[in-house]
Amino acid sequence: MKTIIENVSRRRFIVGAGGLVIAAQFISLKSFAEMHEDYKTGAGAMPHGVVTDPHVFVTIDKNGLVTIIASRAEMGTGAARTTLPLIVADELEADWSRVRIKQSPGNEERYGNQDTDGSRSVRHFIQPMRHIGASVRLMLAMAAAKHWGVDVSDVEAKNHEIINKKTGAKIGYGAVAVEAMALPAPSADQVTLKTADQFRYIGKGTIKPVDQKDIIMGKAVYGIDAKVPGMRFAVVARPPVFGGKMVSYDDSATMKVPGVEKVVVIEGTPAPAKFAPLGGVAVVAKNTWAAMQGRDALKITWDDGPHAVYDSATYRTQMEETARKPGVVVRNDGDAEKALASAAKVVTAEYYLPHISHAQMEPVSATAHFANGKLEVWAPLQSPGGTRDELAKKLGIKPEDVTVHELLLGGGFGRKSKCDYAIEAALLSKAVGAPVKVIWTREDDIQHDFFHTVSVERIDAGLDQSGKVVAWRHRSVAPTIFALFVPDPKHESALEMGMGLVDNPFDIPNLRCENGEAEAHTRIGWFRSVSNIPHGFAVQCMVAEIAQAAGRDPKDMLIELIGPPRIVDPRKSQDVKDFWNYGDPFESYPIDTARLRGVVELAAEKSDWGKPLPPRHGRGIAVHRSFLTYVATVVEVAVDEKGKLTVPRVVTAVDAGFIANPERVHSQMEGAAVMGYALARYGEISFKNGRAQQGNFDTYKVTRINESPAQTEVHMVPHGLDVPSSGIGEPGVPPFAPALCNAIFAACGKRIRSLPIGDQLST
Repeated sequence: MKTIIENVSRRRFIVGAGGLVIAAQFISLKSFAEMHEDYKTGAGAMPHGVVTDPHVFVTIDKNGLVTIIASRAEMGTGAARTTLPLIVADELEADWSRVRIKQSPGNEERYGNQDTDGSRSVRHFIQPMRHIGASVRLMLAMAAAKHWGVDVSDVEAKNHEIINKKTGAKIGYGAVAVEAMALPAPSADQVTLKTADQFRYIGKGTIKPVDQKDIIMGKAVYGIDAKVPGMRFAVVARPPVFGGKMVSYDDSATMKVPGVEKVVVIEGTPAPAKFAPLGGVAVVAKNTWAAMQGRDALKITWDDGPHAVYDSATYRTQMEETARKPGVVVRNDGDAEKALASAAKVVTAEYYLPHISHAQMEPVSATAHFANGKLEVWAPLQSPGGTRDELAKKLGIKPEDVTVHELLLGGGFGRKSKCDYAIEAALLSKAVGAPVKVIWTREDDIQHDFFHTVSVERIDAGLDQSGKVVAWRHRSVAPTIFALFVPDPKHESALEMGMGLVDNPFDIPNLRCENGEAEAHTRIGWFRSVSNIPHGFAVQCMVAEIAQAAGRDPKDMLIELIGPPRIVDPRKSQDVKDFWNYGDPFESYPIDTARLRGVVELAAEKSDWGKPLPPRHGRGIAVHRSFLTYVATVVEVAVDEKGKLTVPRVVTAVDAGFIANPERVHSQMEGAAVMGYALARYGEISFKNGRAQQGNFDTYKVTRINESPAQTEVHMVPHGLDVPSSGIGEPGVPPFAPALCNAIFAACGKRIRSLPIGDQLST
């Protein structure tokens, strides 16, 4: 089978090519970016919208070729262009070999929410996609029944054909597509979804990503590959310090560089600036090399602004001092202060995690063409619909005059949810009067990122005479993402605190969580798993430290802390305000300790927990619930006498409710192990004089093939359709680093409390 991926314009969509077109509509969803309004009112929610009619598109031509529109961004996970379409195809009873996929443009009025973040694609769209496929199947059956003059109950769709159950006659989908198109879409009560035993593709894991061959063969078209006739190329000299601005510039040498055509000033936006460009000076040229050489020749005087003194080491000390003092109480069960004071033993530890960069393999880029009051953009975007709206506002034009062509992302991790680079391209195209491609170098991408927050986490645990944990106090100090949207709140939001802090599931009678003040000195953005990374790291490392202090096995201590099967509801704590449950109803997705314990026991069993290992080998375990999914990871490490670290084996257990595409889940957990290792081993963006000190993969390292875990196993907890699907893209990351560091202690006795690990094992 040859799978074709095409971009479809609004005009081409409306034409419909004489086939069956089913329009699916969603009530518009709020993007992650727009939640600052919720934050100001204390709501802190990410609603996922209400389905009215499915707002994806299915067409069937006269030859029976089925085309399914992918309305969300594809960044390599397979969710947008493979998993969601195969759900439609299954309910449609389509032959997958006769299905092709088209990528939608950005348009949330037409397609519904397109923010491909928050591990929401399958979680929020599996049921709408099923309904779409089943609706089309019914309409085809109705058209065929009319053709034969029988009742619709006398026909059924099967494997791309309609069968007359009375006579055995068959008719292909294409033969009745036009007739079916004339029928109104059936109401919800007319549509019958398949039962799980009827699925052909859903839950099987037999369908490979539709882009796979093109990616392997180098034929896939990524955002950076966009080509428009007559386009120019631009690079931008941006303020080296967040909040800085250009005072003056001299472009005389720049204009002498062959190929340079123009120098354009881009105005910055004072904080809070959402996704506005940082500003700076752009060099526009006939090719990328000339633009880069021209930028190098610029002489710019910068005003570094209020964050010129930002220094990572100094700021860490400030955060640690804050974490050692009482903060704002955000959860309070029992009396942790009294219990700590009377405990037989108190275990205290502080954990530090630095800023990290997304460092996706494809640096951000965008191509734009503004002409005659209309704008077209070609770019790799996690939020094409949101980008369309932002572009319209920035250029002062109507959204319907903006067309955003969504291209394949070479990685995203949350960076490409922010559209500053697309705005840059649009502004430059308008200024130049020609199509412009803005190129970010690797250094641009790393040094001007929306960085994952820096964090200090301090935990005090009180044990009684028997070694049972009776008190837990967790103080979290981290700059907030919401400094992008409102004047810096200097405290984590309800959203961030709902990621591993106030949703602590442990069976501890006296549990207190506090949040200290921390100012944002750079752009803070969401990163794969967001605040689950620092919160989960601290909590799960602390479990192992408590086990050591009590002379217990870490896995046994973890299970004891999880406690008996029950539902943990943080909303019942007097100090938890606006608990954020990843934008979904708590009743549908409660915190279930039975499922949490289940993945711990499964990972331990499959990893041979407790069996002897060679000298200087060790196993570590960690578990975390994030994006409504439960993931436990066991990491086995080897640390030689010189401190060289290797990872022979990783075992991960996943409970994500009903899993629509196991093959993609397996891939995501493997990727989480590779990325988790990179973040723990190397990931750090440090600042001096307000400037990021790392700029490329020589100073900001990622995991190489020879360093990757040698063996990664993924075990999924099976569920039927009665357990709703939950997130997959992000939940594999949080438990990896603590499991790794706990394994390091088991192997060589070195306790890691500060990331990245760096050279700590050789000192």
